[in-house]
Amino acid sequence: MLKIDQIYKTFNPGTITEKVALQGVSLDLKEGDFVTVIGGNGAGKSTMLNAVAGVFPVDQGHIMIGGADVTRLPEHKRAKYLGRVFQDPMTGTAATMNIEENMALAFRRGKPRGLRWGITASERDQYREHLKSLGLGLEDRMASKVGLLSGGQRQALTLLMATLQAPKLLLLDEHTAALDPKTAAKVLEITQKIVDEQHLTAMMVTHNMKDAIAIGNRLIMMNEGKIVVDVSGEEKSKLTRRDLMGLFEKAAGKELDGDRLLLS
Repeated sequence: MLKIDQIYKTFNPGTITEKVALQGVSLDLKEGDFVTVIGGNGAGKSTMLNAVAGVFPVDQGHIMIGGADVTRLPEHKRAKYLGRVFQDPMTGTAATMNIEENMALAFRRGKPRGLRWGITASERDQYREHLKSLGLGLEDRMASKVGLLSGGQRQALTLLMATLQAPKLLLLDEHTAALDPKTAAKVLEITQKIVDEQHLTAMMVTHNMKDAIAIGNRLIMMNEGKIVVDVSGEEKSKLTRRDLMGLFEKAAGKELDGDRLLLS
């Protein structure tokens, strides 16, 4: 579903602020894979996600989504393949519009649009059923402005909106990092539920080792713009934090100072 082949990216080349962000990254995700991506600050996690999303062009290499070569496609043309949820709960929804209107925008994404905007009773019933699946009571607040929702409610709504059209690939860029632990756990629970029920292919960047181990069927760790650890299946299900740190030290050839490099 996603094939990244030897991509490189250097920011500000030839200047004193030159930063080598990706160094020959390759990754192949099959349909239904849910991979968590972990690593220290500057390891290349978000840069890889942004390269896939088309936020900037890569210097070398190729990116395929669902069999289509999107390497040279700009961000807005890749959007039809992707669902994205960002770290900031304020991103991804229109705060001044109500829940129902936000759902309509997501539901009609990519469809032909005429002069009629009104939401039909049938559409409203669909939105209510989708919202009910979140278990947050938002189906009873469809007329509420999204800007009045809590961070967790808004992030859950963003996640729902990002997956309404069953994207070929769901990108989650530290989407629980700005939430308190209890709310983050709920949003992760909803994330896993949606991915499983829709059999989505997903990639989730996180700083949290516990979440990286517990969520999904595959885990990769990055360091200095490279993938240095890649585990899946039974091997991943048996991982502990200590195991993960040991794998990193072996692959990267250096010791971790406690959990500082991975934060948590």
